[in-house]
Amino acid sequence: MSDKHGLPRRIGIGGALLLAFNGAIGASIFALPATLAADFGTSAPWLFPLVGIASLLIAVPFSRSVAAFPESGGPATYGRVFGRLAGFELGWIYYVARATAFAANLNVLVSYFARWWTGADGGAIRVGLMLALVAGFAAINISGVRSAMRVLGGLTLLKTVPLLLAALGALVIAGVPTPGPLPPVNEVETGVLIVFYAFVGFENATVTAGETKEPNRTLPRALLGTIGTVALLYFFVQLAFVAVFPFGLESGQDAPLLALGAWLIGPVGALVIGVTAIFSTAGNLHSNMAATPRVTFAMAERGELPGWLAKVNRRFDTPAASILFFAGLIAVLAISGSFVWLAVVSTLARMIIYSVTILALPRAPQPPERIGASHWLIAAIGVLICVLVAAQADRTAWLTLAVLSGAGLLLYFFTPKRSSAS
Repeated sequence: MSDKHGLPRRIGIGGALLLAFNGAIGASIFALPATLAADFGTSAPWLFPLVGIASLLIAVPFSRSVAAFPESGGPATYGRVFGRLAGFELGWIYYVARATAFAANLNVLVSYFARWWTGADGGAIRVGLMLALVAGFAAINISGVRSAMRVLGGLTLLKTVPLLLAALGALVIAGVPTPGPLPPVNEVETGVLIVFYAFVGFENATVTAGETKEPNRTLPRALLGTIGTVALLYFFVQLAFVAVFPFGLESGQDAPLLALGAWLIGPVGALVIGVTAIFSTAGNLHSNMAATPRVTFAMAERGELPGWLAKVNRRFDTPAASILFFAGLIAVLAISGSFVWLAVVSTLARMIIYSVTILALPRAPQPPERIGASHWLIAAIGVLICVLVAAQADRTAWLTLAVLSGAGLLLYFFTPKRSSAS
């Protein structure tokens, strides 16, 4: 049965888990181990359970708020309880963060290809490869939710199984390392901020709430399950890495898990991990392409963006216009720009989004009959964690986010307003 927007509810708990898990796990798992090992030694793996618990204190009240919003759009929907402009700005910030994240990870994906394809890291080959990848992800998602979820499931297996096998092999051969002493508190705070980036993205599944079966039950399970799974996977991989390289890699080596694969079984191991990194990054991009266009779709449905962004492909029941628009935007971003600032800006934007979503619960269209004191205690802790994490961002990150928000305001005020469909 279709909702008013013509997008059927075809995403179950499996699809929601895949969207959330792949939204969080992308290229960073292949880059973080060496950085954390260099800074924290054999104590590095234990940062992941620590940050995982902090993430759960955000995700638990966040998921309860999400369950009270049955519509697609994610942050663009939650913010509307504080006014139409607030809803637009929150949705716009999230959309820009996800678009830039896609562009950044697309560059990472191409860099992996360039290890074996001479010339893929520059010139016409790089541009052509990027355009082909974007077109491929867009085509898969336009062709239907079910086919998109099948592809996402395959990519998830291809990126998870080799990592687990490599980690298990390293621990069997090298043994489980004994945790070392933690560095000073100020250094731990910096490490926590870096590790936090490994968890952001779990909210990816909420954007497709309008296409999710029983979203009030499915989405909280998917979000909380993803936090636990991400914490365990990163912990296991980091533990294996420090078992082999307790103090990180030598200067100039920028592919820690390729080094781990090479240590295990030589060049073949490095090749397997390199291919796994391609699948992992592709899964993150595919998940992003599946979810993010629903933000502009929802905003267009409500009359906040041009109406053509709400057009649905009647053959496949997918928001084809918004998918194509997103594909065009990320192609331009990926080809043209630097993305070094992405991680901090993206995390900063998510902290704002998580806080507003948690606070939106009492005004949600389907709020719980009773919101107890225990919920508000956890919610207050979750918002406080968001504030503390956001406070670690530097002035440049805040300025960048302010400029992007300002661009959104211009778009909002120059778009002729229409009444949303009833």
